Amino acid sequence: MIERGGSPRPIEDFITNDDNGINWIKIGDTKGVVKYIHHTKEKIKPEGAIRSRMVFEDDFLLSNSMSFGKPFIMKTKGCIHDGWLVIRKNTLIDNNYLYYILSSSLVYQQFTNLAKGSTVKNLNIEAVKQVVIQFPPLAEQLSIVSKIEELLSDLENGKQQLLTAQQQLKIYRQSLLKWAFEGKLTNKNVKDDELPKGWKWVKLIEITSVLGDGLHGTPNYSEDGDYYFINGNNLTDGRIEIKENTKRVDFSEYEKYKKPLNESTIFVSINGSIGYTAFYNNEKVILGKSACYFNVLKSTDKKYLRYCLLSQRFLNYANKNATGSTIKNVGLKTMRDFEIPFPSFSEQQLIVDELESKLTFCDKIEETISQSLLQAESLRQSILKKAFEGKLVNF
Repeated sequence: MIERGGSPRPIEDFITNDDNGINWIKIGDTKGVVKYIHHTKEKIKPEGAIRSRMVFEDDFLLSNSMSFGKPFIMKTKGCIHDGWLVIRKNTLIDNNYLYYILSSSLVYQQFTNLAKGSTVKNLNIEAVKQVVIQFPPLAEQLSIVSKIEELLSDLENGKQQLLTAQQQLKIYRQSLLKWAFEGKLTNKNVKDDELPKGWKWVKLIEITSVLGDGLHGTPNYSEDGDYYFINGNNLTDGRIEIKENTKRVDFSEYEKYKKPLNESTIFVSINGSIGYTAFYNNEKVILGKSACYFNVLKSTDKKYLRYCLLSQRFLNYANKNATGSTIKNVGLKTMRDFEIPFPSFSEQQLIVDELESKLTFCDKIEETISQSLLQAESLRQSILKKAFEGKLVNF
């Protein structure tokens, strides 16, 4: 039996913290969940259950919108909203068999063909009923599941090793940045907590000719405008990224709000997501308040300064001094007062060369890991495909 969830409305009136509340199962509760749903973040009042759908342990849930067709097995009970379909426990079908076959590309392709909607796909009960699935006798289902889990266990172990390596690579990148600005990439025998000889501490304001932020307000947008209104979320890995939803303005708005940007300009996001950076490369842009800009003096290598702003030391400083509880904001005074370990210009360039050489090597390893993770997912689908084509277990 397949049933659809339901939501009491307005849902805010039914959310409760009472002990007698009923688990309210949301799509968000599956974040990081692979197979089983054990817990929910919210509960609803018992009277809300009348307008919803109760599900129980070993019932099978299937998301029917957004990331549609994603299967989960219940290990608790509660109510589901209309973003879920529930397939009730059937003694003739092993839940693990159902989970794996619904996770396979063989079934997902059927879901894709049957789902309604051009932009956002949605499944309904009638569409799911049309999906063709082979169900051998229960004993064979259990044998197939056993073989699948044996192979997937080995695959998962390999995947976890790749994810561990990926995490270690992130740590190593930050270690490189730390060593770079302690002088340890270019100087031997540097003592901890001491700058190398010839280095000094300078504040950001001391090595910039101008430092400010963008427009505190909203410009007049123009669909045909030639200039983009960018914010911190447009700063990506050293460059300005123009997105589909980036608004445009015309020349008159640009003239009103333009900043003195040039080839020495660096942008940093200072509101919300902090610490994203980009160089200015003559893009046609005006700046919003969630990013600050500064032009570095000739005594400073702009790449050296950007790498310094990518370091954990800057991120710790910015977050510590940011205001706001929900949305963090780093003030311009905080930016101006940030202290930077400052060697000679030639040593800055040497540090940049050393960093980029090592970071390029890290990028290659990262690419290899990412490709291996994709191959792991392809192998997982290959295992499931063979299983449900009868090629994994002989009977």
